[in-house]
Amino acid sequence: MTAFFATCPKGLEYLLRDELTALGAEAHEALAGVRFEGTLETAYRACLESRLASRVLRPIAEFDAPDADALYAGVRAVDWSQHLAADGSFAVDAVCAQSALTHSQFVALRVKDAVVDQFRERAGARPNVDVERPDLRLNLRLKKDRATLSLDLAGTPLHRRGWRQGQGEAPLKENLAAAMLLRAQWPAIHAGGGALLDPMCGSGTLLIEGALMAAGVAPGLRRDYFGFLGWRGHDAALWQRLRADAETRAAEGLRRLRACFFGSDADPAMIAAAKRNAQAAGVAGFLRLERRDVAHLARPAGVEAPGLVIANPPYGERLGERSALPALYRTLGVRLREGFYGWRAAVLTSDDALGRALGLRAEKRYTLFNGALECALLCFDLTPREEAPRATKPLSPGATMAKNRIVKNARHLRKRLAREGIACYRVYDQDLPEYAAAIDVYAAVPEATPDAPPQAYLHVQEYQAPADVPEHVARERLRDLVRAAGEALEVPRERIAVKQRRRGKGGAKYGRLDERGEFLLAEEGGLRFRINLTDYLDTGLFLDHRLVRAKVRELARGRRFLNLFAYTGTASVYAAAGGARETVSVDLSATYLDWASRNLALNGFSGHAHRLVQADALDFLAGERGRYGLIYVDPPTFSNSKRAEDFDVQRDHVRLLAACGERLERGGVIVFSNNFRRFRLDAAALAARFAIEDWSRGSIPFDFERRADIHGCWLLRPHAA
Repeated sequence: MTAFFATCPKGLEYLLRDELTALGAEAHEALAGVRFEGTLETAYRACLESRLASRVLRPIAEFDAPDADALYAGVRAVDWSQHLAADGSFAVDAVCAQSALTHSQFVALRVKDAVVDQFRERAGARPNVDVERPDLRLNLRLKKDRATLSLDLAGTPLHRRGWRQGQGEAPLKENLAAAMLLRAQWPAIHAGGGALLDPMCGSGTLLIEGALMAAGVAPGLRRDYFGFLGWRGHDAALWQRLRADAETRAAEGLRRLRACFFGSDADPAMIAAAKRNAQAAGVAGFLRLERRDVAHLARPAGVEAPGLVIANPPYGERLGERSALPALYRTLGVRLREGFYGWRAAVLTSDDALGRALGLRAEKRYTLFNGALECALLCFDLTPREEAPRATKPLSPGATMAKNRIVKNARHLRKRLAREGIACYRVYDQDLPEYAAAIDVYAAVPEATPDAPPQAYLHVQEYQAPADVPEHVARERLRDLVRAAGEALEVPRERIAVKQRRRGKGGAKYGRLDERGEFLLAEEGGLRFRINLTDYLDTGLFLDHRLVRAKVRELARGRRFLNLFAYTGTASVYAAAGGARETVSVDLSATYLDWASRNLALNGFSGHAHRLVQADALDFLAGERGRYGLIYVDPPTFSNSKRAEDFDVQRDHVRLLAACGERLERGGVIVFSNNFRRFRLDAAALAARFAIEDWSRGSIPFDFERRADIHGCWLLRPHAA
């Protein structure tokens, strides 16, 4: 019995161990590979039939190599005439870790020198170096100054099956595709008569691997090169017998194979590449490929047995625009849920937030590596199960107090909310110091179903806990508060969005937000607005500015309206609804301007009368020549955008308001607000130009009375000339 080592991508070790065991090896998993023992036939079978291995190594020497001389001597000690002819060719791969020798190219060069020098000394001739297809490829692994020198029996990575004719920008390696199919239970699904469907098939890797796997075609059968073919220890008769046996099994398997492989892609170039690859792999007749967008994904016609939908969507690392991905994943999830009852599905993603955007609960989650990128393979059973109701854990005494407080607050607010027609409001704001969060209620509907009855959604924002409160305690209290709020207001967990702070460099901050792309429609003041509870720190509708927006509507009739730092354009919608003859919304963010455009259109306001401008507010004012009867200014506390000069509201508000004054019509009004709680209006600097009305107290809605300093608001009118 000889020792071998089969390498593989991280995450595939256990699958590879089982595969090699089935091939007759005695195998034990290691990091990024499997150690196994067997005969030369076992190693040949691994090279020919392993779907998961990257390389198959046969160690031939192990020695200490604390320096270059020791490395050279250890390699020279091997009798290379047993492995390579003097007129042959070879190549050396080297990897170093935790060793005095750290440069892998230098290490490979010293190994090459030792081999060449021995041949020169003994035979008077030397083998050539061929890095592409050498007779013998050597692998030197140096870890903690201990060298392991091996023959690379594969020669080139085994994921290169020999059929690939073309690929996309981010191709999936064939052995990773095989692992996905195995984890997703494809062999069992095929045995049960099921089909395989890839709705983002790219160059066809998953479908081709799935077809070859179902037919039992050895993955190495189409390779014309292995690293052992020029090795002097090669047993050509044994290899020919193994290949002949594999060819017989492949022919029989392809005769029995069903045409049950379906692929689609939005890119016609990828469909063409997939067809070429399928032809080269000998399975083109079993695949049905067509150009189709994910939005039109449907179960293949005539397929009765449940099958498997498998996909490797863009991650936003190299392919696709990141901002478009949540919508793509969400669409895929909807199509799976609605069109593939009884099937299974598997999706590979590098981002948990994108995985959640599918809107499906994963039955299994496997960690795999696509190159160096850590990914998750999410496996789904698309047959809903009837689950017995689980016993609900009782609330803690503190959480019970929080629930009672929320119930009391909701009861107290109910009549006034109904009387004033308010559907989005604050119900809790750190009423109990231990439960430090604000909870807002939004009555809303999914944007995709605008005519559905509204349902309550909760938006929970954690406040920074005092420094003496351990993070795990604050986290547990927040979980309790979320449960308490859900029970008090009868809102299920899936309709509760939580923004949670995490301590990090520079103090407490919000952790990475989700990117689900899930927009809702909420109503306020008889108008509708798009909100997003998960993807941004704010939702798109500042509830504490409800009365400020109402004031804008009151003042807007017949006036030209300018909205600086427009955000999602809610004030512009109110101004338009109040009868403004024109609105201009200015913001640096293209994302927010698009959102503002949608909010305006949602309420019937579009066209030339409602202009959106992507610009810095101060730059816009400096270049603008028009005048406005109403200007709304709600700047951030500070901004250090790369596209504009730094802005600080305390430092720069006088300059900003003076510039606004230059653009006011006679009798015009500036509505100025901001949320910097330590802000102090420099009335002395502004009094010469404006009559100033401090409307801060009057602008705070009744449901924000506990936090009356949440914003300030002033009305500024220029003195009569």
